[in-house]
Amino acid sequence: MNIGRSAGFEELYGPVLGDMPRVEAAILEVGNVPFPWLSTLVKHVLGQTGKRMRPAMTLLAGKFADYNLDLLVPMAASVELLHTASLVHDDTLDEASMRRGNPTVNQLWNKNVAVLFGDYVFAAAAEMVSRTSNVRVMRLFAQTLRIICDGELAQNFAAYQWDAGRDQYFQRIGGKTASLFSMATESGAALSGLPEPQVQALKRYGHSLGMAFQVADDILDFTGEETAMGKAVGGDLAQGTVTLPAIMLVERDAKGNAVRRYLEGGRTAEDLDTVLRAVRESDVIERCYEVANRFRVEACQAVAGLPNAGARSCLERLTDYAMARHS
Repeated sequence: MNIGRSAGFEELYGPVLGDMPRVEAAILEVGNVPFPWLSTLVKHVLGQTGKRMRPAMTLLAGKFADYNLDLLVPMAASVELLHTASLVHDDTLDEASMRRGNPTVNQLWNKNVAVLFGDYVFAAAAEMVSRTSNVRVMRLFAQTLRIICDGELAQNFAAYQWDAGRDQYFQRIGGKTASLFSMATESGAALSGLPEPQVQALKRYGHSLGMAFQVADDILDFTGEETAMGKAVGGDLAQGTVTLPAIMLVERDAKGNAVRRYLEGGRTAEDLDTVLRAVRESDVIERCYEVANRFRVEACQAVAGLPNAGARSCLERLTDYAMARHS
């Protein structure tokens, strides 16, 4: 497994790194079906291991009390499956052709297959979390799925609204991204039997980290390179999704703003390049990183009083990773 062989992950995942292969095996178990075409789909989507950051967070949260892998592994796998299913549906709604440098399900097959496969992975995630036999985390899973759908619907209905403000943006990414991060840490903490104040501390950590992660991701959509990101630069705005860099640009000059001209005009490639250049040539990126860093600090503060210095240090390093990644 790539994660197990990477020295970089030793600092990020530390005491749980050796257990990540068990999570990976549980994830790939979804493909153990007597249908070759379905196994092909699972291998294409779930075989792209990525960082597996969210399931690692579940295991790390479990390190603060009773580290029971019989409960934590299916929960961690469920977190990753839920995340993956949401990405499959996102790509289908956005008609995206690439994800992490690879063709999407809707690109290789069609949107009908993509929707049904996303549903299949959602169902697999629900079955996986049921193996914990823990009503709290099963309810948390259902609540998180609803919140993610709320966030996706909010984004859909707000598409191409150039005057969307920060409050609307933060609410949307709190639903689409931060809710899954907080589910990862809250579930791990609850399954390990931590006292409720510490469970809530890890929940706050996950939410704040998710917010920082998404703001940094939205910055990359304006500053990154397509080859490194595995998707088109400026893709969010091209799909009508107004993120924090664009919002900050609009705040400066709503009437004559390049974002407004792009979204209300013909949405040409030239107009999109104008928006990207305007963001890059201003101090908007720096200000966006300041916002992301405030969320990062909140995450670190949430876990500052927790025991187990090893697991806590890994969680703190994950906040640095969320800010420093380039793709």
